[in-house]
Amino acid sequence: MVQPMTCVVGLVQKGRVYIGVDSAAVQGWTRRASQVSKVFRRGPFLIGYTTSFRMGQLLEHHLNVPAQSDKVSDMTFMVTQFIEAVRVLLKEKGFTKIESNTEKGGQFLVGYRGQLYTIESDFQVGHQVEEFDAIGSGAEFALGAVKALEGAKPQVRVRRALEIAAHFNMGVCGPFTLKTL
Repeated sequence: MVQPMTCVVGLVQKGRVYIGVDSAAVQGWTRRASQVSKVFRRGPFLIGYTTSFRMGQLLEHHLNVPAQSDKVSDMTFMVTQFIEAVRVLLKEKGFTKIESNTEKGGQFLVGYRGQLYTIESDFQVGHQVEEFDAIGSGAEFALGAVKALEGAKPQVRVRRALEIAAHFNMGVCGPFTLKTL
């Protein structure tokens, strides 16, 4: 199975969310650049993923999340409505893995209403104090690069972080795609 080893970088600046991704598709020791983009917009969400192209395709083409009520915070909405829609979708479409009575999905970044959230494989919704995050095999390199490039334009920070991750990690490669919400 070809998997996106990948690097996904997210950054929030002045209420805008930037998510950049690489193009790596890895199977064993073989790495190829995929034409399938690992970042997309679905309704009010900007999503960049790792783990599986199948998971990303399900999220991109099938995810339906109810509208947020004015009575709940963004974090409550993400933890209840958004993540429950993701869990149901992945389970219905045969993607979720269940081992020892524990559900596992995949990992992805979500931009929503000027905020960046990290969804972990156990469906935890993370929200970092620093307004950036990275996931995938190149995450550590990308995190260091984004921090080191503070003060640069957001597009530059994200693109350079991906380039640096690709330089040091064999599971990351261009071309790179950047989208903004």
